[in-house]
Amino acid sequence: MPDLDIIRLLPNAFRQSDLPLFHLQRGKVRDRYTLPNGQYLFITTDRLSAFDQVLGALPYKGQVLNQLAAWWFEQTADILPNHVLSLPDPNALIAQSVDPFPVEVIVRGYITGVTSTALWRRYDLGEREIYGYRFPEGLRKNQALSAPIITPTTKGGPTGHDERLTCAEVVEKGYLDARTWDQIQQAALAIFQRGQQIAANAGLLLVDTKYEFGRTADGQILLIDEVHTPDSSRFWKANSYPERFADGREPELYDKEFIRLAYVERGYRGEDTPPPALPPEVWNAAAKLYISIYEMLTGQTFQPGAYPIETRLYDSLQKAGILS
Repeated sequence: MPDLDIIRLLPNAFRQSDLPLFHLQRGKVRDRYTLPNGQYLFITTDRLSAFDQVLGALPYKGQVLNQLAAWWFEQTADILPNHVLSLPDPNALIAQSVDPFPVEVIVRGYITGVTSTALWRRYDLGEREIYGYRFPEGLRKNQALSAPIITPTTKGGPTGHDERLTCAEVVEKGYLDARTWDQIQQAALAIFQRGQQIAANAGLLLVDTKYEFGRTADGQILLIDEVHTPDSSRFWKANSYPERFADGREPELYDKEFIRLAYVERGYRGEDTPPPALPPEVWNAAAKLYISIYEMLTGQTFQPGAYPIETRLYDSLQKAGILS
């Protein structure tokens, strides 16, 4: 891992793009521009979201997410095509125009998590019928499930937060037709299995993840957004998991759960109150964790892009002919 002064860079973290382009939509982490040719330009910022809101910005996070997602799209393209066309900059991705489906597809291999939609959170609150699945008594946090399951949610929903669905409700409530939903479930489980295999080779457990899918104008279903990043997925260190689970300790984390737990330890779970401030050393550790998982999964040394990002990004997009 390169020797990076994360704390010094915290004030310069890449919080948003302001490009001279039209049709901008800002998500929690990515800014999307619709280009004149109909393609999408995604700019992955350093914004860090958890509990369905943006909590801060983490240097190099955007670059890690963008480049790692692109790498995973390549590793899974034989299972399902994806929307990626090119990466003109470490923080930028050109993608096909796709109509996204209104459902997020979460695949879970373990019962864990502290957010309101997480399996363990619901189970710990006393629920035993969760996402349409019946769970027995006596399960422990971070325990492996007998087989991966799909637990869909809406995107935002009427409350502005993700709302839980059962697999049956995806069709019953009209989010997707049965044939499309069957295709998506099969693809999601196959991509998750591929992810678990690759993660295992890197000494990691792929615990759970979120996928998004969409349809092109000619009817093709594509994998979109991101794949198996530390934002969309949980990763645990494999060799220490059995002992730590047996002792009732948390696994060694290589994902955004590190930040979530830091907030939970300070009594915050995303309520309608300002989040507590985290000390710089927590942000420093989180940035290094993101870089570590990139290197572990890809087998490549992370090459940090220059900060501040805005000038570099503008130059890259000019060279790609996107900006004049």
